Amino acid sequence: MRQATGTYGGRSAQERRAERRERFLRAALEQFGDRPGYRASSVTGLCEAAGLSTRQFYEEFRNLEDVLTQLHLLVNDRTEQAVLRALADTAGRAFEPRIAAVLRAYVTAATDDPRRLRIAFVEIIGVSAELERGRLVRRRRWVDLIVAEAEAAVRRGEAAPRDYRIAATAFIGAVNGLLHDWTAEQFRATLDQVVDELVALLLGVVRPPAR
Repeated sequence: MRQATGTYGGRSAQERRAERRERFLRAALEQFGDRPGYRASSVTGLCEAAGLSTRQFYEEFRNLEDVLTQLHLLVNDRTEQAVLRALADTAGRAFEPRIAAVLRAYVTAATDDPRRLRIAFVEIIGVSAELERGRLVRRRRWVDLIVAEAEAAVRRGEAAPRDYRIAATAFIGAVNGLLHDWTAEQFRATLDQVVDELVALLLGVVRPPAR
């Protein structure tokens, strides 16, 4: 199918398509991340929420799973950028204040919008083998970051040398579970309390108390 390439209303065809795609993604963030949820959504309902046609939908996406995949990538990219800024801001600092800044950036970015949190930790689970592979790829990137920071602490003499991959994987699982339960109001805590608890947990992994 040939795509229009001219301008209309002062905007190029590429700009109009980018705007339509953004409208679909905004509508999907609302529907998948709140009500009715991904599994109860439909292409027709999403198009109605976006104010666009099903023809326009299929010009941008293959199906609803494709939309969910794109949202998952965007949510993770947003959180990752916040963490990378924290890493840049704390370059050269010791492990404890550095990891505290990183965890605060992660928690703040991951929980500032309950819809994004639901997409990252709930709606993405069990949809398909392809989405699960993508989720695990992203999870490995977070594990790699923790391992890299732990190994840097070893080189600075702040931690004992060992293989930190299993511990980092367990820590990432604990982070995800804690944030999900916190935002679901399974317990009451401030942002500072959540960050402090995660910092203490990670320090316990990297610098366990002597027996």
